[in-house]
Amino acid sequence: MKKTILIALCLFSGFIANAQHVIRIAPENGDMTKKIQAAIEQARSYNGKAVVIKLQNADYNLHRESSSQILYHISNTASEKENPDQTKHIGLWLKDLKNVTIDGQGACFVTHGEMTSFVIDQCENITLRDFTVTASDPTVPELTVTEVGENFMTVRIHPQSRYTVKDGHFAFVGDNWELSGGIAQSYDKEKDITWRSWSPLSGLRKAIELDTNLLRFVYDTPPQAKQGTVFQMRDGIRDQACGLIQYSKNVTLEGVHLAFLGNFGIVGQMTENITYRNLTFEPEAGSGRTCAGFADFVQMSGCKGKITIENSRFLGAHDDPINIHGTHLAFTGYPAPNQVSVKYMHPQTYGFQSFLPGNQIEFIDAHSLMSLAPAKVKKAEMKNEREILITLDRNIPQTIRDKKELVVENVTYTPEVLIRNNYFARIPTRGILVSTRRKVLIENNTFFRMQMSGILIADDARSWFESGMARDVTIRNNNFMECGGSVILISPENDRNEGYVHRNIAITNNRFQLTGTNAIFAKSVDGLKITDNLFLSPTPAEISNLTGLRKCFHGRKYRSITVKDPAKHQLLNRFTDNNQAD
Repeated sequence: MKKTILIALCLFSGFIANAQHVIRIAPENGDMTKKIQAAIEQARSYNGKAVVIKLQNADYNLHRESSSQILYHISNTASEKENPDQTKHIGLWLKDLKNVTIDGQGACFVTHGEMTSFVIDQCENITLRDFTVTASDPTVPELTVTEVGENFMTVRIHPQSRYTVKDGHFAFVGDNWELSGGIAQSYDKEKDITWRSWSPLSGLRKAIELDTNLLRFVYDTPPQAKQGTVFQMRDGIRDQACGLIQYSKNVTLEGVHLAFLGNFGIVGQMTENITYRNLTFEPEAGSGRTCAGFADFVQMSGCKGKITIENSRFLGAHDDPINIHGTHLAFTGYPAPNQVSVKYMHPQTYGFQSFLPGNQIEFIDAHSLMSLAPAKVKKAEMKNEREILITLDRNIPQTIRDKKELVVENVTYTPEVLIRNNYFARIPTRGILVSTRRKVLIENNTFFRMQMSGILIADDARSWFESGMARDVTIRNNNFMECGGSVILISPENDRNEGYVHRNIAITNNRFQLTGTNAIFAKSVDGLKITDNLFLSPTPAEISNLTGLRKCFHGRKYRSITVKDPAKHQLLNRFTDNNQAD
């Protein structure tokens, strides 16, 4: 009996020890920014014990003026010239926290003014769950063309897009921002596609308000529009982001609806293990809006561990929905035999530490993209926002020091990637960009009318400086519906052929519904396999004409089956042999 009681007490004590602490935040009218941040700080007081911050199914307003204002440099955002002050205005700031869950229970975070909705910095085991992020004043306003004349058009402004008209001058306005120029994108609701286009604010000579939200735009030349077109406009400066995850481990977003991602998407940099599950990137149903993203949706730069993106919807971005890559930094000098100075080269990426003690790095030829030598980091010191001094575990060989135009890649911070069961539509660019040397699996996704490639595998060291080489990629069981360009494009930006940049890429059992004859193009791949794919072409075509291969060692011989169909020419390819192709 005593033994039984003792065991029961031990089990009960274990339950108490593992119990989650709960912090509840009731909704209130007005600005909730500081109250939510106070709850996050309260979670810190539990010193790493499991904490759940619970909200309710209601609106929680986040205001720029009461946000946490912290300096952060975020990959792929804005240069020093574009945005001299890199201070971010953060709604939810999680710093140095462990084992914290924010459970929205259907809540909606409504941002007011240009903001970074959340930052997760130097945290571990963080989950964001079951809430919506939107904006009261989206920085991508919209209008619909109702009439087009010789030198004018009549437009209806979306009710959520505020504007001013003064002495014929038109501008969209929000909390702390104004837009009277910039760039634009068009949306065709019949085809459900978007593309980059002429802007209604370009060359606008005069605006006349006919009624609330109904205006006549007058030009000196005919407007490049037709009745029914929806225009989405923005300024192009990524001075904030929807979210930042950096120097963290085990971060999960699940059941989150990103109805509007202001100024940029969700960025992960120098983080281990990120999971995105059951996310929705698209405007709220019934809102009448067609755009959900100022630029990219998901940008993963220099991460490690595993990145999982599954069971999610990506609709209405102004750039790529998913981009996963590392960063090539250029060699600028050798201060000591075991030291190298490197520099961030692309204007929009700089200012954060990309190398930690113990990281494995490789020296890369910027023109051939070939790896020349490995090394290990002993110490890394940021000399300024652009330059990093790396001390290595060995002296740098003279053969390396004598070479011109070298870059370095952090091999440790290259992730395994799983992207499955997602839907992509209303995208003006590519669906997925992925460049990593670890295992990549892209399966069971639908790509609907991308205006460029559905999938791009690149690697470059002279333009965006986005690394790196692929070593194990499988693309299978996907549905590519009327995508542009080469539907799958494998195109490293090497201008000197000294070996294969990518290796072991398998494209199998996919369905390509084509608008032309450009299904697959691959360059500089060793071990390329294209097998058991179904191609539906609008015109008669041979499999060999649907695939462009350059400097690849691949399955070149095909056996094809042609299925008679009055509407489409169907070809099923079978991989049979390996041959060298130029």
